[in-house]
Amino acid sequence: MTSHGDHRTKRYAVKVFPARHRRRRVENDPWRRVRVGASMLSGVTMIGFIGYLLLGLGAFDSLYMTVITITTVGFSEIGAPDEITAAYQTFTLLLALFGVGTALYTLGVSFEALVEGSINDGLKIRRGLRMIDKKSNHIIVVGNGRVGQAIVHYVGRHGAEVVMVDRAPQPDGEWPIVIGEATEDQTLRDAGIERATTLIAALDSDADNVYVTLSARALNPALHIVARTDHQHNEAKFFQAGADRVVNPYEIGGSRMGALALHPTLAEFLDEVLHDDSHGVTVDEIEVPPTSPAVGKPLGDLVGPGGQPLVIALRDADHGYVANPSPSTPVPAGTVLVVLGSNADVAALAERV
Repeated sequence: MTSHGDHRTKRYAVKVFPARHRRRRVENDPWRRVRVGASMLSGVTMIGFIGYLLLGLGAFDSLYMTVITITTVGFSEIGAPDEITAAYQTFTLLLALFGVGTALYTLGVSFEALVEGSINDGLKIRRGLRMIDKKSNHIIVVGNGRVGQAIVHYVGRHGAEVVMVDRAPQPDGEWPIVIGEATEDQTLRDAGIERATTLIAALDSDADNVYVTLSARALNPALHIVARTDHQHNEAKFFQAGADRVVNPYEIGGSRMGALALHPTLAEFLDEVLHDDSHGVTVDEIEVPPTSPAVGKPLGDLVGPGGQPLVIALRDADHGYVANPSPSTPVPAGTVLVVLGSNADVAALAERV
């Protein structure tokens, strides 16, 4: 990950909110009835085909008779008059009764599924837009591919409010989504970009991500923008477009795998601290605003009893880092504390700052 320019560091809530789950109501899924009807229709067609074969018709004639009987086209029977026996007529009659009923059922549930699905999708989209209108200080994630889904899972797990932007609807999505082209300004406005704190451009095209970055910066100059790139040589273009951070997921993935190979214990510890909430230990960043009572005080006066949480680094206003600062280090305004400790200790320090 690469940073660029001076930007205001955000401080997110330390409290971890439980993940929300939605159980899919399979029993009310209209497409399930369509699948059942299609299976029944296929079965009736197969029975008709085999039955006419047993009655002495050829393969094509058997298929022909089955189709015209089920669809009620009603052309004359195939075969010489002396071949159209009572068994032939009885089988055709039964096939018509069951086949026509099955065909009408399948047609009906298919039409119902199309209408119901369109209405439900429209209602969900309108409900999501109303939710977005009430949101502020949220994160906009552009792109719902594998990278976008991983981003949403992480920031949502840490209590951030998310609005997604994608071309395709997500019927079972947890977060509200704006359907449209993210490269269009109106789509970003619909996502509440004027009230958002952060935009993450995670599309699978560098050109689209640059365009989204450029549009987002123009619509909200104070926005914190994180952009994905698949090619490191395009990094400068993202910074010129207004990105604050540029991330190459392939580079990060390769570095992580290399760290697991060379430093497995350290890499595993960092993974658990950053991505696993079960152990109650977190790494977070806390900004010291100019109005904070902590400005000018020694660092040791801010931490709790026993030196907890542990301040592992300071970042000054010029984006320089001081690793393992001493307790006597003064804390100027604009400093960002990088801390490691329990959720309770980190939250207590954030309150003091």
